[in-house]
Amino acid sequence: MPNSSFAHRLAVSSVLPRLSVGMPDAVNIGFLAPLSGQVESWGLPGLHGCRIWEDWLNRTGGLLINGRRYPIKILDFDCGYDAGRAAEGARHLIERHDVKLLMTLGGDTLAEIRDYLSQRKVLTSTLLPSDLSPDTPYLIAPSELHPIFNVTGVEWLAQARPELRTVAICSQTDALGLPSLATYRAAFKAAKLGVTKEIQYDPATTDAAAIVQPMLDSNPDILCWCTSYTPMVHAMTEYAHAQGFKGQIISCTLDYYDQLVARTSVEFMEGFVFQFPDFDDERLTDKTFFFNQPKGFFDEYNSRFPGTWTAVSWEYVAILDIWHAAVEKSNSVNPASVLAAMKQLGHVTHAFGPAHWWGESMFGIDNALVGDWPVVTLKTGKAKIAAFGSIPRWLKRHGGLLKQEMSDLGQLWEQRLRASGNGTALQARTPESILQK
Repeated sequence: MPNSSFAHRLAVSSVLPRLSVGMPDAVNIGFLAPLSGQVESWGLPGLHGCRIWEDWLNRTGGLLINGRRYPIKILDFDCGYDAGRAAEGARHLIERHDVKLLMTLGGDTLAEIRDYLSQRKVLTSTLLPSDLSPDTPYLIAPSELHPIFNVTGVEWLAQARPELRTVAICSQTDALGLPSLATYRAAFKAAKLGVTKEIQYDPATTDAAAIVQPMLDSNPDILCWCTSYTPMVHAMTEYAHAQGFKGQIISCTLDYYDQLVARTSVEFMEGFVFQFPDFDDERLTDKTFFFNQPKGFFDEYNSRFPGTWTAVSWEYVAILDIWHAAVEKSNSVNPASVLAAMKQLGHVTHAFGPAHWWGESMFGIDNALVGDWPVVTLKTGKAKIAAFGSIPRWLKRHGGLLKQEMSDLGQLWEQRLRASGNGTALQARTPESILQK
């Protein structure tokens, strides 16, 4: 993709004469994610961010394709992190609205529609690269490398606090939780941290005490929540506080952390490690990525949607920005053309700097962007970036360990396909053959 950010292209376009809009109908984009329920914080805030992007782009005239401008329209469907609802939503958005890009959270909501999306050749994004396989050539993970970026938090913590030697870990047993558990297992082994207790719990569980108390009983230095849903992260953290835990806590996300600080204390939450910054962080000022003004986006978001900023408020927007650049590069919204434009340069500037396409060794296809990722800690009740960790560097040293842990939990792409009954068909289908159909 070109190195210029969306904000820079907006600034340039504002001083140039606008070209005529190409057609009265908008180019439709589908947003299929949880807008309600216990996974809402990983869907609805992302839609809010997309509304800002949609407004900004349309104010400049929309997509520029072959000298003509086309407005953008984002159509949403609430799947509530339910596979059946996701299948219904995908067909609604594709067959009734002809969306040119379908954005999803991924995970269990993709399981029933992978083949349908591939057969329809719908360019689809996921926030979970563990969804990828050679059987899904139009599925991409260009924004978030969940859960692999979590290795950066563990690596940083081990270096920053070498006196911490043991950890108790928990995770829900679904397509969000199990890859995360595998990743944290590998990261803790690489950091030579001993696991005193591991709890795998049903995603429907709401009893924080039943999960956290056995972890506390193992007397760990660190508690790790993996990628537990936001309500559980809050409940488990509050339980640990109520039981007088004085050690370190690490988690993939810490959405609405201000509420936790208020319900526990600034002192208890001090040093909590997670992976998602606020975009007013001074360490993002010099980063060249979409908007080029992360604080401006953060301020507008909080003005329009106060109290709703989460890990995903910007992530779907990052996908839109990469897609937008590829559309204008290829002068087309055709999925194959746009995907080819994304891949052509090999390297893309994503949210936190340069990244490259990766994934074949782990997922059977290079459809995920990998680069640096921030490690975030709470400092006096406010999220602050402590460092940027290199995912490629960690993978170079410990990729085999991660692959083994993924295998042990049945999360490699070939294991997932065999479990779904598609393993035999896969042997005769390569990404190239599918793309040529």
